[in-house]
Amino acid sequence: MEKVKLKYGKELIDLEIPAKNLMKVLLANPLEHEIDEAFEREEIKNALQNPMGTPMLKDMVRKGQKIVIMASDITRPAPSYKMIPPLVEELTDAGIEDEDIKIIFGMGIHRRHTEEEKRKLVGEELYQRIRCVDSNEEMYIDLGHTSRGTPIHLCRSIVEADIRICTGNIEYHYFAGYSGGAKAIMPGAANYESIRHNHKLQLDDRAASGVLEGNPVREDIDEIGSVLEITFILNVVLNEKKQVAKAFAGDAYQAHRAGCRFLDSLYSVCIPELADIVVVSAGGNPKDLNMYQAQKALDNASHAVKDDGIIILVGECKEDFGEETFEEWIRAAESPQDLIDRLKREFMLGGHKAAAIAKVVNKATVMFVTSMSHENAEQMYFVHCSSIREALEKALEKHGPEASVLVIPQGGSILPFVEA
Repeated sequence: MEKVKLKYGKELIDLEIPAKNLMKVLLANPLEHEIDEAFEREEIKNALQNPMGTPMLKDMVRKGQKIVIMASDITRPAPSYKMIPPLVEELTDAGIEDEDIKIIFGMGIHRRHTEEEKRKLVGEELYQRIRCVDSNEEMYIDLGHTSRGTPIHLCRSIVEADIRICTGNIEYHYFAGYSGGAKAIMPGAANYESIRHNHKLQLDDRAASGVLEGNPVREDIDEIGSVLEITFILNVVLNEKKQVAKAFAGDAYQAHRAGCRFLDSLYSVCIPELADIVVVSAGGNPKDLNMYQAQKALDNASHAVKDDGIIILVGECKEDFGEETFEEWIRAAESPQDLIDRLKREFMLGGHKAAAIAKVVNKATVMFVTSMSHENAEQMYFVHCSSIREALEKALEKHGPEASVLVIPQGGSILPFVEA
C-alpha cells in the first residue's frame, strides 16, 4: 500500500492506495532552494529593490500623498503580514506618514472581517499603526465602463488615492486564468454589479484556468486596472507550505505576467493520461473553509479525470456553502443541468460557482469527504462519504481493481495537463 497525507481543515488525514492503482501523486515541480523566513524576507526585499517596469516605490511617492494598499481577504492564502510591512517601511523611509496610509482588504462579495481577522491578516504592529478597512465598508465611485461594457464602480478610497498599491498571491483561477495583478481591484475593490458583469464573461470558453491571452475575464480585469492606474504591485507565488517561493514587484502587467510564468514552472504539471479516479484535497484551511472556496480544487481535478470517472474531493467546509446565492441556487435546482441553464438565463454571482460545480458533476461522479451534512452534499449532486477510506473503496468497486488513481494533495494550486 502507498500512503499519502492530505490536508483537511487544520488536520492531516491518511490515504492508503494499493500500489498497483496509484498512477501518480501530483506535486509541484521542485524548487532549487530551501525556503525559510530569512529567504522569504530577502525575496520580497529583492523584488522591491528591483521592480519590473517601474522605478522603486520610494522614488514614486512624496510626502503628503494619500496611499492605499490593497490586501487580500481572509479566504485567500496571500501572506499580507509578510508583504505589507516592507511596503510600509519603504513608504515611511520616503517620508510618508502612517495617517496617510490606508490598508483596504479586497472583499469582492465575501463577508466582512472581524477585527480579529484584520489583525491576523496584517500583524499586530501594522494593525495598531495603520487604518485597516474592508472594501465593502465604503462608498463606490463610478469610473465609466470597460470596452466590454463592464461598469467600473470602485471603492472611494482606492479611486481618490494618489498612490495605489496592489498586493496578492498568484495562483490558477478557474475562469480568470490566474489570480493576482489587477484582480486585487476587480473583484477586490468593486461593487456587486461590476463584479457580476465581469464574471459573466466566464461563459466564454476561453475563460479558463491558466489562460491569459484571449481570456475575456482577465482582459477585462486588466483594463480596469489600467483605467484606475495602479501605481505598483507586489505579488508572490507560494509553495505548498504557503511560503514565499518568489516575489514580483513593479508594473501591474509586467510583474504579474512574470509571476504567471513562474507559477507555470512550478504548478503546471504533466500527467501521462487521464485517470479513472482523482483524489483531490482542497489544500486545508483556509482553502476548504467552505464549498465556495473548495470549488477551485474540484475544477482543477476535473482537468485530470476521464469522462464518467470519479473525483474524491477532500474538504472540511465547516462554514458549509459559504455564500448565500450559491447555496440558494444549489437548493433550488432539480438537476445539474438546471444550474447551467439558469446561469445562461440570469447570471448571478454565487450562481456562477454553482454552475461550475454542475459542469464537473456532468463529467464525473464526485465523492465528498467533508464535515458538511449528507443532505448538503447530496444537494450538490455529490456522494457523501464519512472517510477517505470509504470513498476510495466505493470508487474502486465501481471502476474495478485495475482502476488508475491520481492524487492531488494541493488541488487549489496544481493545474494538471496531459502531454500532447
